[in-house]
Amino acid sequence: MSTDNPILTFHNDQWHEGSVPILRSADHGTWLGTLVFDGARQFDGVCPDLWAHCERVNQSAKSLAMVPTLTTDAIVERVHEGLEQFSHSAAVYIRPMYWSTGYGDGFISADPDSTDFSLCLQQIPLPPASSSARLTTTQFHRPTLDVATVNAKASCLYPNNARMMREAVAKGFTNALVCDALGNVAESATSNVFMARDNDVFTPAPNGSFLNGITRKRIIDLLRQAGTTVHECTLTPADFHGAEEVFLTGNMAKVTPVTAFDETVYEIGPVATRARAAYMDWAHQ
Repeated sequence: MSTDNPILTFHNDQWHEGSVPILRSADHGTWLGTLVFDGARQFDGVCPDLWAHCERVNQSAKSLAMVPTLTTDAIVERVHEGLEQFSHSAAVYIRPMYWSTGYGDGFISADPDSTDFSLCLQQIPLPPASSSARLTTTQFHRPTLDVATVNAKASCLYPNNARMMREAVAKGFTNALVCDALGNVAESATSNVFMARDNDVFTPAPNGSFLNGITRKRIIDLLRQAGTTVHECTLTPADFHGAEEVFLTGNMAKVTPVTAFDETVYEIGPVATRARAAYMDWAHQ
């Protein structure tokens, strides 16, 4: 993600222009990776599900044994304060973050009360509705709670996702369809995943190997309100080869149609189009 776009950073109770230093060389978060974040968006003057994203970063901090320093409402207030310095129509990526600075019991444990906070607002365009993704398989899989902090949006999880993406790009694709440790589909390397077949929609049931995304839950709710049957269930890669449509959901792009999974090719179909339109209608309300 380029840092050339306008950035505003809140740290130590002050707003700063640009991508400013916020971690020190001996901070626990720098050395041992206790950094969590979340991502929300402003576009067209709206910030859909902002409170939910700010609440999730507090829950992520607690999952890594940190004590959050701001309430959810206080983070939301800081976000709105910062957004006043952008144009009302600017597309802004909203990233609150926590990390530990101090050390607790044991050589690698963090001090729960040494939590630091920053909020980064970066102007990043929302991908156009015409954007799409092409998926492939990957040798890497999502971890489980017994081996990784998968119940948090933790930065230390993302090198695993990054190697999935590098593998996919090296094979000529743009993203990867990722399985859990049992070989069932979990999500893509960057987003939650859905498929459509025979007028129904299917998505992997949350099983502790991936985050039950905020945009994912919103899309499920909107589709069901519109009369579409959505199944949260166990799915395999073979199910996706047999799908009529596949699409991704996430905060960065909201809804992204998939046009290929290895040799299987999909049209950008009515379900993904309807899901994106329903989301945008809801957001602008």
